[in-house]
Amino acid sequence: MQREEFRILSTTAILGYGFPLGSFEEGMKRNPHLIAVDAGSTDPGPYYLGAGVSFTDRDAVKRDLEIMIKAGVERDIPVSIGTAGGSGGAPHLEWNREIIEEIARENNLHFKLAVIHSELPKDMIKAELRTGKIMTLDPAPELTEKTIDDTTRIVAQMGVQPFIEAHKNDAQVILAGRAYDPAVFAALAVHRGYDMGLATHLGKILECAAICAIPGSGSDCMFGYIGSDYFKVEPLSSVRKCTTVSVAAHTLYEKTDPCILPGPGGYLDLTDAKFEQETDNIVKVSGSKFVPGQDFFVKLEGAKRIGYRTVSIAGTRDPIMMQKIDDIIHGVKERVADNFRDRENTYTLNFIIYGRDGVMGNLEPNRLKSLSHEYGIIIEAVAETQELANTICATARSTMLHYGYEGRRATAGNLAFPYSPSDFKAGEVYEFSVYHLMKVDDPASLFPIDYIEL
Repeated sequence: MQREEFRILSTTAILGYGFPLGSFEEGMKRNPHLIAVDAGSTDPGPYYLGAGVSFTDRDAVKRDLEIMIKAGVERDIPVSIGTAGGSGGAPHLEWNREIIEEIARENNLHFKLAVIHSELPKDMIKAELRTGKIMTLDPAPELTEKTIDDTTRIVAQMGVQPFIEAHKNDAQVILAGRAYDPAVFAALAVHRGYDMGLATHLGKILECAAICAIPGSGSDCMFGYIGSDYFKVEPLSSVRKCTTVSVAAHTLYEKTDPCILPGPGGYLDLTDAKFEQETDNIVKVSGSKFVPGQDFFVKLEGAKRIGYRTVSIAGTRDPIMMQKIDDIIHGVKERVADNFRDRENTYTLNFIIYGRDGVMGNLEPNRLKSLSHEYGIIIEAVAETQELANTICATARSTMLHYGYEGRRATAGNLAFPYSPSDFKAGEVYEFSVYHLMKVDDPASLFPIDYIEL
């Protein structure tokens, strides 16, 4: 007797990116067993983890969640959210929890909410470091106790186990801290006996919703089916379709190895994965395997504040200045350094030249072949205080504005500024300071769960 397919509705690539209501309704017609969404990423950089704020808009997040939770509660379908608030730390969880409570109150909804924590105490991490349970992930430096102390917050990336625990306790809505992206989609299927490899591979695709379709979109829904020895993916908009190439290509998304995809507790082995076009817009995948590791490791992510930033945006289309831009930047940096010799180790000054190598930097292959008729110039100062960053940026900007160079004709100014004021105080600057693996005996023990009856 053929086993019933397990069905998952993925709403959007990141909670708050939005989705068409028509696509969501199409997904609900397919009677999903789970409505799930990934809510975060490290892609926007370390600031959001360190500062404890979301990179997604509150109203947009509320809109997406309100549709999902109302439908889930009405049909008794679990709703699961991974990496709450974008980064999954304690303030991100609280921010997202308040939105869910607001939705419940305004819509008179009654349900059990599970909140899974992932921010770890520094003393515990230091104790694990001393016992040799923390490994460095290249290219991060070796972790030290000072780095841990200097780091604003550290989260661990949970696998399926904490989600399964919440599902066992009949949570209607699960709000999780930092999570392995596929885990939020795979956990309930694994709990119900479906293959871990298939569920994880499907979760890897569903985490980005319709990005695996043609044309791809991070703001549209995707549907997944898991059978006994396969899974299928189906877009829910009539303007999209999945092909073997689009689904296989997305499987390689953000991966350095086409066959081995590491995650909490092991790795996904896609050596024997097979992609088949089942219908015009549905792709069937088989052969995915999960290989447990000898030990269970979770990834740690942490960010620390390194200063404050001020930027100034300018442009030039003087071909003589453009030819001499490297010499001019060198001269401006020397003048600023001379002015602030007593502060030379407390700031950094950077120039980004768009139209030449602003995107790729030193990796730009056409750096010397630029045919651009204008350059966009970003002057960036980072210093130990906002006041010093303001001063360094202003000095560099005014120096470059009137910097003299051979062949210069116009003496009124070298730069065009699109905005007044020309300098922008960008506030705190963070960098990733913890990017390591930690060995754990119990993969659920790091992630306590609060249950709240709303």
